[in-house]
Amino acid sequence: MLGVASIATRRVIPAMQKGEWAEIRAIASRQKSKAEEAVRALGALKACGSYEELLADPEIEAIYNPLPNHLHVPWSIRAAQAGKHVLCEKPIGVNQAEVKQLIETRDTTHVTIGEAFMVRTHPRWLRTGELIRTGRIGQLRLITGSFSYFNVDANNVRNIREFGGGALLDIGCYAVTLSRFIFGEEPTRVMGLIERDPEMTTDRLTSAMLEFPSGQATFTCGTQLAHDQRITFLGTKGRIEIERPLNPPIDRPTRILVDDRPSDPTGAGITAETVGPCDQFTIQGDLFSKAVLEGGDPPVPLEDSLCNMSVIDALFRSAESGQWEKP
Repeated sequence: MLGVASIATRRVIPAMQKGEWAEIRAIASRQKSKAEEAVRALGALKACGSYEELLADPEIEAIYNPLPNHLHVPWSIRAAQAGKHVLCEKPIGVNQAEVKQLIETRDTTHVTIGEAFMVRTHPRWLRTGELIRTGRIGQLRLITGSFSYFNVDANNVRNIREFGGGALLDIGCYAVTLSRFIFGEEPTRVMGLIERDPEMTTDRLTSAMLEFPSGQATFTCGTQLAHDQRITFLGTKGRIEIERPLNPPIDRPTRILVDDRPSDPTGAGITAETVGPCDQFTIQGDLFSKAVLEGGDPPVPLEDSLCNMSVIDALFRSAESGQWEKP
């Protein structure tokens, strides 16, 4: 593990330790005391006082990279050049050009590199895709959602523009990947609307429209709004909604709500499919490790990351031009 980011120490590493395909052996920090503290808390075997020390360790086969966004590609490249496989937090880069560099490095070093979009591995998302493909709500025409939280700390990496901060890269990227995943298509053109914080200059309120061959997706994301996460899929014969779409509880079942009688405004047609308790970070870690050990692609390969980042780049361009842009 490179660094001691909160998401890694609180969620990802404890979840991966429950898996069957990986063992957490070392944690690195530029302050060794922080690495030692994380090792004591998480039960890893070794604390490294630098990222370079970890990458030089011949016992380490793969690294998990949860560093700030602008460090994802540089340190993932260095890890790959050291012969390590890489599971890198989303967004895997800050623009499409960075992802192309990462693909070139992967193809040269022949290691496995994947983007950590944990939602793409959760059984309820896989089930939602199946329900839509089998026509449960007719033809999917619209995906709409909103994702937000409140954070005005100027020292937080999510609020530092040169670190890849802002709403679109932090949480809007989920809406982009999930829309592409569920439609099973790439958007032909996109429109972005951005409001930036006057002091931090990060995008604090971003809305997007994505035109797909089969329909449309719209979403809004914000970093200075009440906490919210929701997404709805509307078809010609019904709708589907997922409870807590990004961060479901791991200790109790979650539900997929299906309304195949949408003409009834009382909601009498709503039924619920229950998905049992599970940890999407455990699943993600196992699937990535299995891809390394058995061959094949990780859950989100770099080719998918390149498409996702091309959409995000186009949304930023659209917000500047005021025009539709093609990814």
